[in-house]
Amino acid sequence: MTSLRRRSKDGGEIEIHMKILHGARRSKPKGRNGDLSRGLLLRLELPSDPSLLCVVRGAVERLTESFGFSAPDCRAVTRAVDEALTNIIRHSYNGRPDRPIGMLFRSVPGAATPKASGLEILLCDRGPSIKRAQLCMRELEEVRPGGLGLHFIQQSMDIVEYKRTNGTNRLRLVKYVPAPKQEVNS
Repeated sequence: MTSLRRRSKDGGEIEIHMKILHGARRSKPKGRNGDLSRGLLLRLELPSDPSLLCVVRGAVERLTESFGFSAPDCRAVTRAVDEALTNIIRHSYNGRPDRPIGMLFRSVPGAATPKASGLEILLCDRGPSIKRAQLCMRELEEVRPGGLGLHFIQQSMDIVEYKRTNGTNRLRLVKYVPAPKQEVNS
């Protein structure tokens, strides 16, 4: 487990916990949470402090690069995660910088073929339950700042699922690595 500490703008201390698992352990489920640890690549636990978004963006960008995504897909996944975290901080925690956010990054089998793979990102918070009616996206033609986060997330990811379990909001994002194009010989 790696911990990063830094001073916040108000003089307090911020701590981020990161756990990177060795490749040999990635596919072995552990204990009763085996379904959550299967394929685990990275685990982040951080407070809901907006100043940490740049740290998470850096980690997501490097992880997507090493996973084999194209540069545009790396940026899209990073933007989707950044938007989702911003929504958690702003709407679930009402801007409070001291609330817990958990993130799991896992490798999952591809949608079309088991040889392909995808990156699953699970974001967890303990804010109030989200009412589906509040998850409305504004019209793209409506020109004004803000309100496009859900569009960016939906557009960037292959799967976007939300559910609440045992007092925890869980947002599941999945992006599949496109299979390499095969050349056709004539």
